[in-house]
Amino acid sequence: MLDAVKEDCLPGLWSKGVALGRTDSVAGDSHTADEWTFRVRLSGDEVAPTVILFPGDQEWDCDCEGPCDPCEHVAACAIAAVQMGGELEALFHGAGRIGTIRYVLRRTDGGLIVDRFLLCGDDEPRRLEQSLYDLIESEGAELNFEPSVEDLDVDLLLARREVPIEFERAKTVLSALVGVKDLRLEEMEVRASAQPLFPCARVLDAKGGGVELVIEADPSVSEVVAPGVLRAGDRLHPFGAGAHFGRAWERLPFRRTFRPDDVGELVGTLIPELERSISVDVQSTRLPGRQARQARVAPWLDFEIDTAEDGVDVLAKLVYGDPPVARIEGDRLVHLGGAVPKRDVGEEKKLTLRLRDELNLALDRRVRFASQDAARFLSDIRSFADGRPKGARGRREVDERAELTPRLTEGAAGIDLVFDAVGGGAKDIGSVSASAVVAAWRQGLGLVPLSGGGFANVPEGWLEKHGLLVTDLLAARESNGGSTPAAALPVLGELCAAMDAPAPFELERLRPLLDDAPAGAVKLPHDFRGDLRGYQADGVAWLTRLRDAGLGAILADDMGLGKTVQALCAIEGRTLVVCPRSVIHNWTKETDRFRPELSVALYHGPTRALTDADVTLTTYATLRNDIDVLGEVDWNVVVLDEAQAIKNPDSQSARAAFDLRAGFRLSLSGTPIENRLDELWSQMHFVNRGLLGGRRDFAERYEKPILAGDGAVTKRLRSRLRPFLLRRLKREVATELPPRTESVLYCELDDEERTLYDSVRLSSRADVVKKLGEGSNVMAALEALLRLRQAACHRGLLPGREAATSSKVEALCEALEDAVADGHKALVFSQWTSMLDLVEPHLASRSIPHARLDGSTRDRGAVVDGFQDPDGPPVLLISLTAGGTGLNLTAADHVFLLDPWWNPAVEEQAADRAHRIGQDRPVMVYRLVAKDTVEERVLDLQKRKKQIAETALSGEALVAGGVTRDEILALLEE
Repeated sequence: MLDAVKEDCLPGLWSKGVALGRTDSVAGDSHTADEWTFRVRLSGDEVAPTVILFPGDQEWDCDCEGPCDPCEHVAACAIAAVQMGGELEALFHGAGRIGTIRYVLRRTDGGLIVDRFLLCGDDEPRRLEQSLYDLIESEGAELNFEPSVEDLDVDLLLARREVPIEFERAKTVLSALVGVKDLRLEEMEVRASAQPLFPCARVLDAKGGGVELVIEADPSVSEVVAPGVLRAGDRLHPFGAGAHFGRAWERLPFRRTFRPDDVGELVGTLIPELERSISVDVQSTRLPGRQARQARVAPWLDFEIDTAEDGVDVLAKLVYGDPPVARIEGDRLVHLGGAVPKRDVGEEKKLTLRLRDELNLALDRRVRFASQDAARFLSDIRSFADGRPKGARGRREVDERAELTPRLTEGAAGIDLVFDAVGGGAKDIGSVSASAVVAAWRQGLGLVPLSGGGFANVPEGWLEKHGLLVTDLLAARESNGGSTPAAALPVLGELCAAMDAPAPFELERLRPLLDDAPAGAVKLPHDFRGDLRGYQADGVAWLTRLRDAGLGAILADDMGLGKTVQALCAIEGRTLVVCPRSVIHNWTKETDRFRPELSVALYHGPTRALTDADVTLTTYATLRNDIDVLGEVDWNVVVLDEAQAIKNPDSQSARAAFDLRAGFRLSLSGTPIENRLDELWSQMHFVNRGLLGGRRDFAERYEKPILAGDGAVTKRLRSRLRPFLLRRLKREVATELPPRTESVLYCELDDEERTLYDSVRLSSRADVVKKLGEGSNVMAALEALLRLRQAACHRGLLPGREAATSSKVEALCEALEDAVADGHKALVFSQWTSMLDLVEPHLASRSIPHARLDGSTRDRGAVVDGFQDPDGPPVLLISLTAGGTGLNLTAADHVFLLDPWWNPAVEEQAADRAHRIGQDRPVMVYRLVAKDTVEERVLDLQKRKKQIAETALSGEALVAGGVTRDEILALLEE
């Protein structure tokens, strides 16, 4: 177990875990043979994280919600368990065990009352008469108790003591008690569940005629404990469908008989109403239309035949009705609409055997026929269906003389494109959808099936001119539920112009954006306080035009150009701002500065609750956890700041952002593309869903051709993005900014460092070659280089190694001494907090005052304000993940990057903490690089990564694609 945790744990977190173990912070809570539960005391924290180890499975869990897994708490518990050895039981029964809360539910006439008892060691249980916050504040030093997250949640709900749980609050209280381990219903040990139990209904034939409706309790319910609370065995559940049946559960079962004259009320009113809340099992044969729904309809075989890459795909289905009202799936009859047929199992079996014997096919199993076999198979289908008109629905005949002509139509979903087929005698023989034609064209097929039967030639000449345009439009529609999204109206307009047809009238409102019309005088909010630079005013005008048109925007201005103030000028109505935790302080200050009349509320922390504030600030972590709450609100505006946080479309943050509802969606990011083009797709999918089509389709149509150097595709992508993405660089608009100079500080490894580095290099190369040989992806191989990079920085970063200093640390300290002596302030970035741990003692020994900001920093605003103060410390140590975004640190004019890696966007963000509006001194950016190591080759790799972003955003030709396996191996060469 310890080896598994150590292997997956980052070195810095492992070091913190060791430190926690040394301070006896780990206490046992409970354990079984398969599950050990611990609590970890943290100095200054109200909550002791709960860690669960599963030794048999080598798995773990921690409720700290930290960004890394495993965290330092898991490491500390694994270390403590091993250190106890054969005395592991002492962790769970010793005097140092953290106290727990026992919850006892007591029945009263008014409902349930929750009593709480504190259990500490062998002391008698102590009844709690006060809140946990008051208890900790009054007895914290002497009390061996730290509440869990669940304890605090319940504590907040029980603000009024000795008050029975009202019916309406039962579900909320039970949900809070779900994670509680010691819960009793008087003397019975129980567990709470948030899963409601519902009554169920049956409709039966009544004796003597008529129909009987019976509503019964769930058979698993043992008793109604109290209003709103049910017991099923040892589980307590909330009432389901409480709005209709909650208080009446004690009176179930409910029965009502309907006379034949009253059955219409049951069918037309009561059953639809009941089905909104509970399941209704209709067993009666006396309902109106029942016999009609069981009408006799003969089964038949329907063949779906579609074009495939090299022929046709055939899928045989067994259906009832023409058009089908039901189909057979396995042994089930699936109702499709209309009257429900009575099954004819004998006829179904005959058709299934014919299908096998005559066509060598099986039901619901798709088969591909190559082009040379397609005509013969279609002939067999025709013979199979002879004499059976129903079966002829699936017949497709190849007519090479049929030609397709494009035609625009207008229907309920707007303007659509279809292709009409005309045979040799100019007779209309059917039509085909644009999606089918484009699919056949993209797959290199010459034929496409017609809706009325037969095949037609793909119009390759027309598609060579306009096929990509149609493809973009179809992709946008497909990802938008079949209708054209507003953001794709320009694409539809281009198609209309190509076919000499009137453009959709909705397009006119977008003309100013498409034609780059002058913005004109910007209309600022009445409560705006401050001045805007010229380019900022232009940005606000651009944002408001998109907002008023009902479209989203990506504001991708270079870092430090004031994206926040532009966003504040464009918001109106109830607004949600999602940002990294480190940026919340900045949003609060900027809103108070520029829009002081707006009310601001923070939705974050254990006591968070939504309000009607004008601006609600939250973090990406909270968004992930509370999307069920935030996604229910119809926001006027949703702003994603540092929106590269949703660069991975599969991440929980991205999926949660996609589920938010808003009239205007705004994405702010100085680095909309860090490594891959699908990062840009993710942001555009948030602001204007459908514009770039689906993710896979985007990769095929745009990402792969662009990485291969296709300039035409690059131009087409930029044309699609131009109305909705605005990017200005500092060198273009903030010409008053002082220059920023970048240079490399080289350091030589000493003999011991060089020997260790060479040995690590050889083993790393072997590991990378092995991973690539086993089929691992490039990212897995890059991770294998971690130890080599650490060896180039400091031997103390490697497991089991110690060193007083390193060549890189010495070079850094000498540079900092010179900078501080000359009156400069400096930022020092590293992606490893453990590297900052190794730097700090050297700064102290050289009497260089410094501050630190990383993921464990509680009051980030105070650290930033202290550094910005002229009398504050001249050096600020920052972890890249905690300080690389959203911070204004213009007091610094020197930036040191300790450990360069392949993602240049992250380093750019770090450097721009100092080089932004407000800076009046030249900024020096130094990359510390160990000579003759992997770090030198990383600098070349960074240049290649920058080209990907520049291609999509600036239109420059891409010389090379992403990182290849050969390039990975080249990093390990001497």
